[in-house]
Amino acid sequence: MAQEVKRPDAPALTAADVSAWLLAHPDFLVQHPDLLGRLALPPRDRGDGVIDLQGFQAERLRGQVDRLKEQQRAFIGASRANHNTQNRVHAAILFLLDAESFEQLIHTVSTDLAVLLDLDVVTLLVEAAEGEESPPHSAEVRIVGPGEVSRRLGGQELMLESDIAGEEALFGAGAGLVRSQALVRLNVSPEVPPCVLALGSRDPEMFHPGMRTELVGFLGRVLERCIRSWLTGPGQD
Repeated sequence: MAQEVKRPDAPALTAADVSAWLLAHPDFLVQHPDLLGRLALPPRDRGDGVIDLQGFQAERLRGQVDRLKEQQRAFIGASRANHNTQNRVHAAILFLLDAESFEQLIHTVSTDLAVLLDLDVVTLLVEAAEGEESPPHSAEVRIVGPGEVSRRLGGQELMLESDIAGEEALFGAGAGLVRSQALVRLNVSPEVPPCVLALGSRDPEMFHPGMRTELVGFLGRVLERCIRSWLTGPGQD
């Protein structure tokens, strides 16, 4: 490895040279704060006119510690929130699986899921058949027009929207509460009209496009299988 060759005629730097250079470049340590951790710093009380570099370094380290603590708190909060959401979804799935009839399953979706998932409104949407008069909404199922599911979801299986105004077509009388929503396509079977599980919350950021969707998507997949099982009967899935 090549070694630096020192010129024998190069003048040695003196303390006065270093001081003069630093005075000519007063922002040098600001631009290179990592050097502070490698310097032997003077004590705090050195009299008037002496810059307290130890205080500067301590303040910088305190700032780093505070940032790390804040990041740690945010990470712990996110982990707890995710764990809580996971527990809620698991409990909701158990309720769906425990339904003893198709009617009880639908009732669970329209009444119990909102409580179990800490939401404000949960509805089941069913698309009317093409060319047929749309039946009226029931207390537990909302009917949407032909092609409405594809119009809203396109080719997506799940759509998340934040900071919105809820629509009566999706949430009925509870639409006024909804500020964010998740729409989950339910692929029950070719014989069953397109369906959607609509989840609504008054929190504008409860559902947002950047959030992870594994749990909500899994809930939808379980529900579509439960519906398929009740409509087709044992052994016909």
